[in-house]
Amino acid sequence: MIYLVFGLVLFLGVHSISIVAPAWRDRTAARLGNAWRGLYSLITIAGLIVIVWGYGIARRNPLILYSPPSWARYVAAILMLPVFTLFLAAYLPGRIKGALKHPMLLSVMLWAAAHLIATGMLANVVLFGGFLAWAVADRISFRWRSQRPNPMAPSMKLNDGIAVAAGLLVYVVFEHWLHLRWIGVQPLPM
Repeated sequence: MIYLVFGLVLFLGVHSISIVAPAWRDRTAARLGNAWRGLYSLITIAGLIVIVWGYGIARRNPLILYSPPSWARYVAAILMLPVFTLFLAAYLPGRIKGALKHPMLLSVMLWAAAHLIATGMLANVVLFGGFLAWAVADRISFRWRSQRPNPMAPSMKLNDGIAVAAGLLVYVVFEHWLHLRWIGVQPLPM
């Protein structure tokens, strides 16, 4: 469990700098330029690797905190339905992004909530609870901090359609094949 927590601290910690110290982050990024991006990316990648590794270790000796009812996996599947679309809409500006402002954070919130509903192991609560808490805090922080431009595709009328179609395709592929292959769990009975 310690590796999972350490990975979350690295990954979510570097992603939380803008929440807790936005002025320091902006000054440091301006001073370091591309070195800031490189350092940020290295810490993010290292955190993600340690999260995956730590989660794998924690799953070997699961500690069950609660047993979700059998219908919870269907609720999770419904909550997951817009997740990939929202994630893509964050980088494909259109009406979805305009209406929601930060669709990627909503994507993370739904992803985390869905998994908290459907799973009851301590490692899952730490992983998904950590991401949910971070996404909520990040979304709230947008009220008082200035926004930096995000690299994204040019705004086009087709972007929403692309985000919806590609998001649903990724959802189906992930739910039917990749989740079992990569995570070892079949989300819904086939």
